[in-house]
Amino acid sequence: MKLNPILRASILFSAVLSLSFSGEVPPSKPAPEPIKWPDGKKVALSLSFDDARLTNVDKGTVLLDQYGVKATFFVVPSAVKKRLEGWKKAVASGHEMGNHSVNHPCSGNFTWSREKALEDYTPAKMRAELIEANKQVQELLGVKPEVFAYPCGQMFMNRGKNTQSYVPIVADLFLSGRGWRNEAPNDPAYCDMAQIYGMEMDGKDFGEIKELIETARKSGQWLVLAGHETAESGNQTTRLAMLKQLCEYAKDPANGVWIAPIGTVSKYVLKQRK
Repeated sequence: MKLNPILRASILFSAVLSLSFSGEVPPSKPAPEPIKWPDGKKVALSLSFDDARLTNVDKGTVLLDQYGVKATFFVVPSAVKKRLEGWKKAVASGHEMGNHSVNHPCSGNFTWSREKALEDYTPAKMRAELIEANKQVQELLGVKPEVFAYPCGQMFMNRGKNTQSYVPIVADLFLSGRGWRNEAPNDPAYCDMAQIYGMEMDGKDFGEIKELIETARKSGQWLVLAGHETAESGNQTTRLAMLKQLCEYAKDPANGVWIAPIGTVSKYVLKQRK
């Protein structure tokens, strides 16, 4: 059968084009080896709380210690001073202290942050502040923070064409940096440790949190939960009733949960990746 000249030319062009580009398609990158959790656990879980709220040491650590659960507290030094003895006790009982900056800088779109707006930060200013926060926490509590949580979950400084991420600074100074109100658990073999996802637990009941854990367990992921106050109820509050149920669930061996501070899990993941 004789082909139409235009059709023949089209087929020939397609064949040449295919040959021309066939060598330029990079091979697909192999998937990283899955990371297995200690003692045959199926999912890793870290609890974290921001700002050094008074209720954290008045009520939160009291409950957590009853179950032998240790959490990560991302603290602002000025807030630590308001309950210094309580925070010293929290350190002594094994809770992790993380860095949450000195001034808690967020976008000036939040009017309360206008005097410490990220729009006015430079890399040098941010680095100096995070180093100063580490210094102050160590002077107050005797431990140097190894992990960081981005205030308001915001990772960019300055404005417009001068906008820069400060993730590289966090990556240089800390084992890991945690976000806020993210939408998924972390794949330990793949995630960027300077930008680990933190899912909100404030205002949630145990059924909602249990669903997150069970979803993460299906793929052997690392679920990092983030909250603020630890009280019966209120704004920006991880409810004590939910926290009690969560601790009971996580400590039941049948559920396969490894519950540990962010720094502990970070070190384990980084070691397994080598």
